[in-house]
Amino acid sequence: MNPKPSQSRIMSVGGRLLAWVEVVGLVVIAIATVIAGIQEIMEMVERHEVNLGDLLLLFIYLEVLTMVGIYLQSGALPIRMPLYIGMVALARHLIIDMKEMTETAIIATSVAILILALAVFLIRFGHVRFPYSAASRDEDAG
Repeated sequence: MNPKPSQSRIMSVGGRLLAWVEVVGLVVIAIATVIAGIQEIMEMVERHEVNLGDLLLLFIYLEVLTMVGIYLQSGALPIRMPLYIGMVALARHLIIDMKEMTETAIIATSVAILILALAVFLIRFGHVRFPYSAASRDEDAG
């Protein structure tokens, strides 16, 4: 059943509007990430000190920018990118707050990092072992 011409036009305009909102949102995320990175660098300069937590935070910002760039270029978001960001964020939390954390919290955070690492491994293994074909991508999109 084909949509009526008016429905087709609404879908077309709606799709373009959503794509525009998506790009604006990604640009806002990128700008906010750059500002946050500059603020972090300014704090390091004021303290005259750089520690591992600062470097990991800058790495998280870099990963967010990379994720936005990949999404803008390809229109698709590799699920591994947010998993990497989550792993680094948990590692940063573990490093910074370890003295205040209970043994159970340390173990739970470590297990969470391990679970994310296993998820990345399984996703990567699945992509290598069972790659998408052009036909299956077209079927998934439709």
